[in-house]
Amino acid sequence: MITFRITKTSKRSQARLGVLKTPHGTVQTPAFVAVGTQGVVKALTIDQVRATGTQLAICNTFHLHLKPGEKIVAKHGGLHAFSKLPVPLMTDSGGFQVFSLGFGRDLGVGKVSKSNGAKVNLGRQPQRVKITDRGVWFQSPIDGKKLFLGPRMSIRIQQKLGADIILAFDECPPPHASHAYHAASLEKTHAWAKVCLKEKTSRQALYGIVQGGPFKDLRISSAKFIASLPFDGFAIGGEFGGSTKTMRQMLSWVNAELPEAKPRHLLGIGHIKDIPEVIKSGVDTFDCIVPTHYARHGTAFTSKGKLDVSKRALLNDKKPLDPTCQCAVCKTYSRAYLCHLLRAKEITGLTLLTQHNLFFFNTLVAEYRQLIVHGKM
Repeated sequence: MITFRITKTSKRSQARLGVLKTPHGTVQTPAFVAVGTQGVVKALTIDQVRATGTQLAICNTFHLHLKPGEKIVAKHGGLHAFSKLPVPLMTDSGGFQVFSLGFGRDLGVGKVSKSNGAKVNLGRQPQRVKITDRGVWFQSPIDGKKLFLGPRMSIRIQQKLGADIILAFDECPPPHASHAYHAASLEKTHAWAKVCLKEKTSRQALYGIVQGGPFKDLRISSAKFIASLPFDGFAIGGEFGGSTKTMRQMLSWVNAELPEAKPRHLLGIGHIKDIPEVIKSGVDTFDCIVPTHYARHGTAFTSKGKLDVSKRALLNDKKPLDPTCQCAVCKTYSRAYLCHLLRAKEITGLTLLTQHNLFFFNTLVAEYRQLIVHGKM
């Protein structure tokens, strides 16, 4: 199980400092959560993960169910023993894949997306995914075979995977879905939340998920319902509007209804510009693919903004990626050498950028924790 204790609440915002204790380590919150989809933070060894200051990582239930399968992971002692990841772990429920392999793929949109005019109305089904009251039928992205995932199976898989924190199965609706679609989706998500609680037999912490899209009434009703159930913590999912201001407003609706004493996790949000607003809204942990995804596309985050490390001009630049950064990459390598690695398509370049970016994000969040300590956030 986990314990969570709030150590300071800001007088300037809803930000708070906390200590989240898990069987595999303690997390100082607010904290950025690294994405480890396949039981690995892409491109990094466990020593490199440790060097980034990462405190917590989240793995993907759906993909680990496909490869190598939860039985294999369980045979090796669970995710921690299998992967040797040196931090506490979360697993999502597979609910995001309801969107990403469904309407996300059909409409060519991400979770946060400007409207392309494609409204998803009540009764519409994705082309490759069938959503039912019991759960969801998928088409395997590996071999095309049909596979089913519902609240009972999701919990059973996550129990075998053995992460410290597991999530209730939900439907992550697409952006621009109608109010009627979201309302019907919430009925499923809320019913599945109760099934997940009933199904869980392990000592893992189970978080309930709040949905509701951009609609204030649905967000508040979902938060109230999920808060009324005996979850160990809460995750907030779905879309969060087209601006940082809108996102913070939506988070304020939800967090006003959630118990203060339990941890709150924000799913899949973590661009640099969003992070201070996420923290000021009262979120304790949040995950995002941004630092690792951008690294694999040649972009480094620095105190002066994003840097395209593949640009030829950098071959003459002897400076580190960020002269103010204390990560091992910036202490050792020049922009010129990293640019060379990328242009030569050497995979070490992607590893080094990933290590730097994760260090940069974790350091940034640590600085925000200090601002809360000193009453400046």
